[in-house]
Amino acid sequence: MAGEDCSSGAEMDALVRRLRLHRPAPSPYDPEPAAAAVPATAGDGELFRPRRAAVLVCLFRGDGGELRVILTKRSSSLSTHSGEVSLPGGKVEEGDADDAATALRESKEEIGLDPALVTVVASLEHFLSKHLLVVVPVVGILLDRQAFKPALNIAEVDEIFDVPLEMFLKDENRTSEEREKMGHAFTVHYFTYEKGIQKYLIWGLTAGILIHAASVVYQRPPDFTERRAHFKLPKLTKDCSSMLAGPAKH
Repeated sequence: MAGEDCSSGAEMDALVRRLRLHRPAPSPYDPEPAAAAVPATAGDGELFRPRRAAVLVCLFRGDGGELRVILTKRSSSLSTHSGEVSLPGGKVEEGDADDAATALRESKEEIGLDPALVTVVASLEHFLSKHLLVVVPVVGILLDRQAFKPALNIAEVDEIFDVPLEMFLKDENRTSEEREKMGHAFTVHYFTYEKGIQKYLIWGLTAGILIHAASVVYQRPPDFTERRAHFKLPKLTKDCSSMLAGPAKH
Protein backbone atom coordinates (compact mmCIF):
# COMPACT_ATOMS: atom_id res chain seq x y z
CA MET A 1 0.00 0.00 0.00
CA ALA A 2 2.84 2.36 0.87
CA GLY A 3 4.48 1.60 -2.46
CA GLU A 4 1.23 2.34 -4.31
CA ASP A 5 0.85 5.66 -2.48
CA CYS A 6 4.42 6.58 -3.36
CA SER A 7 3.87 5.69 -7.01
CA SER A 8 0.61 7.68 -7.14
CA GLY A 9 2.33 10.66 -5.53
CA ALA A 10 5.15 10.52 -8.06
CA GLU A 11 2.64 10.39 -10.93
CA MET A 12 0.79 13.42 -9.57
CA ASP A 13 4.07 15.31 -9.17
CA ALA A 14 4.93 14.53 -12.79
CA LEU A 15 1.47 15.68 -13.89
CA VAL A 16 1.86 18.95 -11.97
CA ARG A 17 5.22 19.62 -13.59
CA ARG A 18 3.90 18.88 -17.08
CA LEU A 19 0.75 20.96 -16.77
CA ARG A 20 2.74 23.92 -15.47
CA LEU A 21 4.47 23.96 -18.85
CA HIS A 22 1.18 24.13 -20.75
CA ARG A 23 0.59 27.31 -22.71
CA PRO A 24 -2.93 27.85 -24.05
CA ALA A 25 -3.61 29.24 -27.49
CA PRO A 26 -4.03 33.05 -27.57
CA SER A 27 -7.57 34.02 -26.61
CA PRO A 28 -9.73 35.08 -29.57
CA TYR A 29 -11.88 37.02 -27.10
CA ASP A 30 -9.33 39.51 -25.79
CA PRO A 31 -9.97 43.07 -27.05
CA GLU A 32 -7.73 44.14 -29.88
CA PRO A 33 -5.13 46.57 -28.49
CA ALA A 34 -5.84 49.13 -31.20
CA ALA A 35 -9.60 49.03 -30.62
CA ALA A 36 -9.25 49.17 -26.85
CA ALA A 37 -7.03 52.24 -27.05
CA VAL A 38 -9.41 54.28 -29.21
CA PRO A 39 -12.75 55.33 -27.67
CA ALA A 40 -15.83 54.94 -29.84
CA THR A 41 -17.56 58.08 -31.04
CA ALA A 42 -20.97 59.08 -29.69
CA GLY A 43 -22.57 58.07 -32.99
CA ASP A 44 -21.01 54.64 -32.92
CA GLY A 45 -21.99 53.77 -29.36
CA GLU A 46 -19.84 52.26 -26.63
CA LEU A 47 -17.17 49.66 -27.28
CA PHE A 48 -18.25 46.23 -26.04
CA ARG A 49 -16.07 44.96 -23.23
CA PRO A 50 -17.02 41.39 -22.29
CA ARG A 51 -17.33 40.27 -18.70
CA ARG A 52 -14.87 37.62 -17.63
CA ALA A 53 -15.32 34.53 -15.47
CA ALA A 54 -13.16 31.64 -14.32
CA VAL A 55 -14.03 28.06 -13.42
CA LEU A 56 -11.98 25.52 -11.50
CA VAL A 57 -11.19 22.16 -13.09
CA CYS A 58 -10.22 20.53 -9.79
CA LEU A 59 -8.56 17.13 -10.23
CA PHE A 60 -7.71 14.43 -7.70
CA ARG A 61 -6.83 10.74 -7.67
CA GLY A 62 -9.78 8.40 -7.10
CA ASP A 63 -9.61 5.18 -5.10
CA GLY A 64 -8.77 3.28 -8.27
CA GLY A 65 -5.96 5.68 -9.18
CA GLU A 66 -7.96 7.42 -11.91
CA LEU A 67 -8.10 11.19 -12.24
CA ARG A 68 -11.47 12.60 -11.21
CA VAL A 69 -12.91 16.11 -11.48
CA ILE A 70 -15.23 17.88 -9.04
CA LEU A 71 -18.59 19.07 -10.38
CA THR A 72 -21.64 20.73 -8.90
CA LYS A 73 -25.35 20.71 -9.61
CA ARG A 74 -26.56 24.28 -9.54
CA SER A 75 -29.39 25.26 -7.24
CA SER A 76 -32.85 24.82 -8.71
CA SER A 77 -33.72 28.29 -7.40
CA LEU A 78 -31.14 30.15 -9.51
CA SER A 79 -32.39 32.39 -12.31
CA THR A 80 -29.95 31.07 -14.92
CA HIS A 81 -28.91 27.47 -15.66
CA SER A 82 -30.86 26.27 -12.60
CA GLY A 83 -30.41 22.59 -11.84
CA GLU A 84 -27.65 22.17 -14.42
CA VAL A 85 -24.25 20.57 -13.85
CA SER A 86 -21.34 22.99 -13.82
CA LEU A 87 -17.78 23.50 -12.69
CA PRO A 88 -17.32 25.63 -9.57
CA GLY A 89 -16.54 29.22 -10.52
CA GLY A 90 -18.02 32.57 -11.42
CA LYS A 91 -17.48 36.12 -12.58
CA VAL A 92 -14.37 38.13 -11.87
CA GLU A 93 -14.77 40.58 -9.01
CA GLU A 94 -12.79 43.65 -8.08
CA GLY A 95 -9.87 42.56 -5.94
CA ASP A 96 -9.27 39.25 -7.72
CA ALA A 97 -5.58 39.15 -8.56
CA ASP A 98 -6.03 36.89 -11.60
CA ASP A 99 -8.21 34.14 -13.09
CA ALA A 100 -6.91 31.57 -10.60
CA ALA A 101 -7.90 33.84 -7.71
CA THR A 102 -11.41 34.13 -9.15
CA ALA A 103 -11.80 30.37 -9.58
CA LEU A 104 -10.50 29.64 -6.07
CA ARG A 105 -12.61 32.35 -4.40
CA GLU A 106 -15.77 31.16 -6.13
CA SER A 107 -15.01 27.51 -5.28
CA LYS A 108 -14.64 28.38 -1.62
CA GLU A 109 -17.90 30.35 -1.68
CA GLU A 110 -19.84 27.62 -3.51
CA ILE A 111 -18.53 24.36 -2.03
CA GLY A 112 -16.23 25.32 0.85
CA LEU A 113 -13.03 24.27 -0.92
CA ASP A 114 -10.06 25.77 0.95
CA PRO A 115 -7.73 27.40 -1.64
CA ALA A 116 -4.76 26.19 0.41
CA LEU A 117 -5.64 22.61 -0.57
CA VAL A 118 -5.45 23.33 -4.31
CA THR A 119 -2.27 23.54 -6.37
CA VAL A 120 -3.03 25.67 -9.43
CA VAL A 121 -1.09 24.34 -12.40
CA ALA A 122 -2.51 25.81 -15.62
CA SER A 123 -4.99 28.02 -17.38
CA LEU A 124 -6.61 26.65 -20.51
CA GLU A 125 -7.97 28.05 -23.75
CA HIS A 126 -10.80 30.53 -23.24
CA PHE A 127 -14.46 29.75 -23.97
CA LEU A 128 -17.40 32.03 -24.75
CA SER A 129 -20.77 31.46 -23.09
CA LYS A 130 -24.10 32.17 -24.77
CA HIS A 131 -24.29 35.34 -22.67
CA LEU A 132 -21.00 36.56 -24.23
CA LEU A 133 -19.11 35.87 -21.02
CA VAL A 134 -15.45 34.94 -21.53
CA VAL A 135 -14.82 31.86 -19.39
CA VAL A 136 -11.29 30.85 -18.37
CA PRO A 137 -10.80 27.25 -17.17
CA VAL A 138 -8.20 27.00 -14.39
CA VAL A 139 -6.75 23.57 -13.63
CA GLY A 140 -6.00 22.80 -9.99
CA ILE A 141 -4.78 19.63 -8.28
CA LEU A 142 -6.29 18.50 -4.97
CA LEU A 143 -3.50 16.36 -3.53
CA ASP A 144 -5.30 15.45 -0.30
CA ARG A 145 -8.93 14.60 -1.12
CA GLN A 146 -9.67 13.58 2.46
CA ALA A 147 -8.78 17.05 3.73
CA PHE A 148 -11.58 18.57 1.67
CA LYS A 149 -14.79 18.76 3.70
CA PRO A 150 -17.51 20.10 1.38
CA ALA A 151 -19.70 22.89 2.73
CA LEU A 152 -22.32 23.74 0.12
CA ASN A 153 -23.74 27.20 -0.32
CA ILE A 154 -27.34 26.04 -0.72
CA ALA A 155 -28.31 29.31 -2.41
CA GLU A 156 -26.05 28.36 -5.32
CA VAL A 157 -25.40 24.61 -5.18
CA ASP A 158 -27.73 21.65 -4.65
CA GLU A 159 -25.14 18.88 -4.94
CA ILE A 160 -21.44 18.17 -5.33
CA PHE A 161 -20.10 15.04 -7.03
CA ASP A 162 -17.10 13.87 -9.05
CA VAL A 163 -16.59 11.95 -12.28
CA PRO A 164 -13.63 10.39 -14.11
CA LEU A 165 -11.97 13.02 -16.27
CA GLU A 166 -11.17 10.52 -19.02
CA MET A 167 -14.88 9.93 -19.71
CA PHE A 168 -14.88 13.18 -21.67
CA LEU A 169 -12.57 11.64 -24.27
CA LYS A 170 -14.70 8.53 -24.78
CA ASP A 171 -17.71 8.03 -27.01
CA GLU A 172 -19.49 6.02 -24.32
CA ASN A 173 -22.49 7.59 -22.60
CA ARG A 174 -22.34 10.50 -25.03
CA THR A 175 -24.84 11.97 -27.44
CA SER A 176 -24.61 15.13 -29.49
CA GLU A 177 -26.52 17.48 -31.75
CA GLU A 178 -25.42 19.84 -34.48
CA ARG A 179 -26.30 23.53 -34.24
CA GLU A 180 -25.60 26.70 -36.14
CA LYS A 181 -25.32 30.28 -34.94
CA MET A 182 -24.09 33.39 -36.71
CA GLY A 183 -23.06 31.25 -39.67
CA HIS A 184 -20.94 28.90 -37.55
CA ALA A 185 -21.80 25.20 -37.27
CA PHE A 186 -20.81 23.46 -34.06
CA THR A 187 -21.54 20.37 -31.97
CA VAL A 188 -23.20 20.34 -28.57
CA HIS A 189 -22.11 17.32 -26.50
CA TYR A 190 -24.14 15.57 -23.79
CA PHE A 191 -22.55 13.13 -21.33
CA THR A 192 -24.53 11.06 -18.85
CA TYR A 193 -23.04 9.84 -15.57
CA GLU A 194 -24.79 7.53 -13.13
CA LYS A 195 -23.92 7.15 -9.46
CA GLY A 196 -26.27 4.84 -7.61
CA ILE A 197 -29.79 6.06 -8.28
CA GLN A 198 -28.52 9.49 -9.33
CA LYS A 199 -28.16 10.34 -13.00
CA TYR A 200 -26.38 13.50 -14.12
CA LEU A 201 -26.34 15.20 -17.53
CA ILE A 202 -23.17 17.15 -18.33
CA TRP A 203 -23.52 19.20 -21.49
CA GLY A 204 -22.92 22.45 -23.37
CA LEU A 205 -20.22 24.78 -22.14
CA THR A 206 -19.27 22.58 -19.17
CA ALA A 207 -18.88 19.52 -21.39
CA GLY A 208 -16.82 21.51 -23.89
CA ILE A 209 -14.44 22.72 -21.19
CA LEU A 210 -14.02 19.20 -19.82
CA ILE A 211 -13.37 17.71 -23.26
CA HIS A 212 -10.61 20.28 -23.75
CA ALA A 213 -9.22 19.77 -20.23
CA ALA A 214 -9.12 16.00 -20.68
CA SER A 215 -7.36 16.40 -24.03
CA VAL A 216 -4.66 18.54 -22.40
CA VAL A 217 -4.23 16.27 -19.38
CA TYR A 218 -4.18 13.00 -21.32
CA GLN A 219 -2.37 14.50 -24.32
CA ARG A 220 -4.73 13.03 -26.90
CA PRO A 221 -7.85 14.12 -28.78
CA PRO A 222 -11.31 12.71 -27.98
CA ASP A 223 -12.60 9.57 -29.72
CA PHE A 224 -15.25 11.68 -31.47
CA THR A 225 -15.35 14.84 -33.57
CA GLU A 226 -15.35 17.85 -31.27
CA ARG A 227 -16.28 20.70 -33.68
CA ARG A 228 -16.11 23.70 -31.40
CA ALA A 229 -17.63 27.07 -32.22
CA HIS A 230 -15.44 30.16 -32.35
CA PHE A 231 -17.56 33.30 -32.37
CA LYS A 232 -16.38 36.86 -32.78
CA LEU A 233 -17.35 39.32 -30.08
CA PRO A 234 -19.36 42.39 -31.14
CA LYS A 235 -17.38 45.61 -31.40
CA LEU A 236 -20.16 47.76 -29.98
CA THR A 237 -22.51 47.24 -27.05
CA LYS A 238 -25.56 47.91 -29.26
CA ASP A 239 -24.68 44.87 -31.38
CA CYS A 240 -24.99 42.43 -28.46
CA SER A 241 -28.70 41.80 -28.78
CA SER A 242 -28.41 40.31 -32.26
CA MET A 243 -25.60 38.01 -31.12
CA LEU A 244 -27.47 36.83 -28.05
CA ALA A 245 -30.56 35.95 -30.08
CA GLY A 246 -30.86 32.46 -31.47
CA PRO A 247 -31.57 28.88 -30.49
CA ALA A 248 -28.23 28.01 -28.89
CA LYS A 249 -28.71 27.09 -25.23
CA HIS A 250 -25.10 27.29 -24.06
